[in-house]
Amino acid sequence: MSPPILGIIGIVLLVVLFLLRMPVGFAMALVGVVGFSCLVSPEAAFSVLARDIFYTFSSYSFTVIPMFVLMGCVAFASGMGQRLYDAAHVVMGRLRGGLAMAAVAACAGFAAICGSTTATAAAMGRVSVPEMRRYGYDDSLATGCIAAAGTLGILIPPSTVFIVYGVMTEQSIGKLFVAGIFPGLILAGLFIVTVALLCKLRPDLAPLTTELYGSRKETGAFAGVIETLVLFTFVITGLFLGWFSPTQAGGVGAAGVLAIGMVTRQLKWSGFLMAVKDSLRITCMVLVIVAGATVFGHFMAVTKIPLILSETVVQLPLPPFAIVGIIMFVYLIGGCFMDALALVILTIPVFYPVVVALGFDPIWFGVMVVLATGMGVITPPVGVNVYVVKSIVPDVALETVFKGALPFLIALVAMVAILVAFPPLATFLPSLIAY
Repeated sequence: MSPPILGIIGIVLLVVLFLLRMPVGFAMALVGVVGFSCLVSPEAAFSVLARDIFYTFSSYSFTVIPMFVLMGCVAFASGMGQRLYDAAHVVMGRLRGGLAMAAVAACAGFAAICGSTTATAAAMGRVSVPEMRRYGYDDSLATGCIAAAGTLGILIPPSTVFIVYGVMTEQSIGKLFVAGIFPGLILAGLFIVTVALLCKLRPDLAPLTTELYGSRKETGAFAGVIETLVLFTFVITGLFLGWFSPTQAGGVGAAGVLAIGMVTRQLKWSGFLMAVKDSLRITCMVLVIVAGATVFGHFMAVTKIPLILSETVVQLPLPPFAIVGIIMFVYLIGGCFMDALALVILTIPVFYPVVVALGFDPIWFGVMVVLATGMGVITPPVGVNVYVVKSIVPDVALETVFKGALPFLIALVAMVAILVAFPPLATFLPSLIAY
């Protein structure tokens, strides 16, 4: 059996294991080892397995992941998400759909101290969904906007997907982080516009709120968001100016969030222990996925499928942007069945050589990949963010959450089109960084 045919069989088997709910990292490692054994030898396969696992868990490049994950978990435990929502509520609460707009804005703020789409959706969903339901918002809008806005967690830095993409493609993580700033802010604006249009077309989705705010409450709300702005600005500016590496930036951010929680006395000992436990669990999950994907990637390299695909696609009689459009469509479909991080790790060895051969900027493509995988977290049947929000409000039907998130998919598609038309939105800031 030829290596490419065996590689295709391996991919099909991998998809079957995913559908059978086998953990992603273990599934990729299993298929990789079996496939490598068939093409080379069992001894070589197990040698690759041991080396890849050791490299992943001992690599300095990946130490940035636990730091930023800890930063997000401690931020949630210290109530920063609640304070961000309160501030956005003060500004937008009086508008029709203002509570949903405030939830989107708060997700954007929390994304600046998090790095995960599911963590952002979970943190802000617990805060904002009960509030919107209390004011009579339609369940589809209340849940759908949170599921969609959670995608900002992997676009606005820090981002675990950017970290893994940077390590796999040997691109600067600092450049990838700052590349996501402008697209993330624009996408947040598009989400807010989507809420406004929905409420314009269907006023029954969001009754007007008449609650009045005193000057003391407004001042307190804005004081709560200053801490996030200061911390985010310091971390990103440090990366931008080269004061510290991405790993050091993660450590500074985690220490900063911990200090804020202690100064404000919002971080309890039980909350800190829970944050550390969640950080350990999430970090191990990510690294196991990366290790498994690395093993599978070596199997794919031996089959020569990435090389064959790259050469074939480059020779297609299609404009380069049409080929990128096909790749984005593959990510959209793949995201319907796989976790965003697993999808990126699985496909980058295949698509990255194609994009580079077509002459596209790797940093720009990284932002495009994050946007495309963001679509997958709100589309059925997997739609992980939808399930996260569903777990917060068990009495709301799953189809209601999917229905509420669907209009925001249009905003994500629009953001992809904007980046295709104006690539400097993603490449301008990174071009100013020397490293």
